[in-house]
Amino acid sequence: MKFDTAAIHIGQEPDRETGAVIPPVYLTSTFAQLEPGKTRGYDYTRSGNPAFDRLGATLAHLEQAEYATVFGSGMAAVNAVISTLSSGDHIVAEENIYGCTYRIYDQVFKKFGITISYVDLSDPANYPEIGKQKPALVWIESPTNPMLKIIDIEAVANAAHEAGTELLVDNTFASPFFQNPLALGADISLSSTTKYINGHSDCLGGVVCTNSEDWNEKMIFAQKAVGLNPSPFDCWLISRGLKTLAVRMKQHQENALKITDFLQSLEETDAVRYPFHPSHPQYELARKQMRGGSGIVTAIFNLPFEQVVKLISNLNLFSLAESLGGIESLICHPASMTHASIPKAEREAVGITDGLVRFSVGIEDADDLIEDIQTALKNL
Repeated sequence: MKFDTAAIHIGQEPDRETGAVIPPVYLTSTFAQLEPGKTRGYDYTRSGNPAFDRLGATLAHLEQAEYATVFGSGMAAVNAVISTLSSGDHIVAEENIYGCTYRIYDQVFKKFGITISYVDLSDPANYPEIGKQKPALVWIESPTNPMLKIIDIEAVANAAHEAGTELLVDNTFASPFFQNPLALGADISLSSTTKYINGHSDCLGGVVCTNSEDWNEKMIFAQKAVGLNPSPFDCWLISRGLKTLAVRMKQHQENALKITDFLQSLEETDAVRYPFHPSHPQYELARKQMRGGSGIVTAIFNLPFEQVVKLISNLNLFSLAESLGGIESLICHPASMTHASIPKAEREAVGITDGLVRFSVGIEDADDLIEDIQTALKNL
């Protein structure tokens, strides 16, 4: 079954009781039991709900995984994985990592004896660091947020496995439509389903996908025991959004390529990055492990900070907001928004400067989006 068909049908069969083509959402906290300890499959929504199972079945299939556990947000999924670690465990992570992931390691789990070191894993010369540091887990994003670095997932997975550890890939930027980390050798594929998978900026969610029965059991435990479960209604919304994932991602990519070409033509930009544009330094690798470049474009403007702020604050079609992956276009200033929790020196060391702007290109008409940027530039 092709992706477009599976996103609509897998896990989303008509309701057995009524025949409803769109399965209902069970807005209940608890379920009546037949006898003490004897249930119809569910006892308490924190421990499971039909909406969780349906969404999980769809995502597992699309991610080419045996198992998928859904959570209340992308950060809940991150918490679920970290909660499996023990005091004294060490993590090796790609140096350009999502600001909230950095923050939870630095300000929460460090207190419990879990340490992390950041390495440029886009450079194969640094792979030996994985073996030297003997980490409990290797953690990467590809493409990274917001620099859009492409990490060789297969090569890093091999290096991790040779060192006796496992690899987690945050697949949020690519989505399962454009990339399947498990098929490339990763042990865990994590995504914020808030973003492209839902695609409508109206709910929160996260997922952890794996082919490991052990990891699956750990994730189910975390969902229940740590209280990281999603809302049944949010799962229903994400399942609805998934049905159009293929259509949306094709348009995101088409628009992002046009925006990239436009931004590169401007005198006000020093650098523009998009994974599937030939100008990207890892273009060939992106083409090797991805099926498309998704909808994020980053640009470094050669403007004073005050003018960068004025530019991104005076767009009409690009809303100045955190998050990404919705049908509507968003614009973000990572240094003061998504990655503000990372110390300035560390931000700038990986390229997150005051001139860096991240575009989440929506599915509007690309010409209208370009005109919006042109107008804002003229008004400077």
